[in-house]
Amino acid sequence: MTIFYFVAFLSLFFAVMTVVSKNPVHSVLYLVVTFFTFTIHYILLNAQFLAVVNFIVYMGAIMVLFLFVLMLLNMNEDSEPMKSALLKVMGVIAAMCLVVTLAGSYKFLHTSAPVEIKNQEIGLVGNLGKVLFKEFLLPFEISSILLLTAMVGAVLLGKKDKKKA
Repeated sequence: MTIFYFVAFLSLFFAVMTVVSKNPVHSVLYLVVTFFTFTIHYILLNAQFLAVVNFIVYMGAIMVLFLFVLMLLNMNEDSEPMKSALLKVMGVIAAMCLVVTLAGSYKFLHTSAPVEIKNQEIGLVGNLGKVLFKEFLLPFEISSILLLTAMVGAVLLGKKDKKKA
């Protein structure tokens, strides 16, 4: 249980550092570490598939893409427009909504009983595969055909026309 609280503290710390950091590259790196702590949480909750997907997709692909885009943008203070007063007011309202939500969840956590997992095999990849390929085979195959069609369309749109060149 102490591991959970330590990782939760790290998650909150690096999430705050993501928002507070002035350098966008440092902010993305803090977000990568935050996603890594989420992966540890998934492992502690016996959800190995979600941990692997979070590690590969979010940390490995999306966040690295964000990092490369930020490095290519070459952002500096001169090119950033000044923030308007309306944007600052909207930020304060969003922060107040977050504080109210956190206060409500704190009250809920201390009034409810702890959740116990009755089936320890729920988050394992083998069980997910059995459910995916038995009960949800048709939607799975339809989504794979949809993704294949989108990939072929992207290749055709990206292909240069030889007649015009």
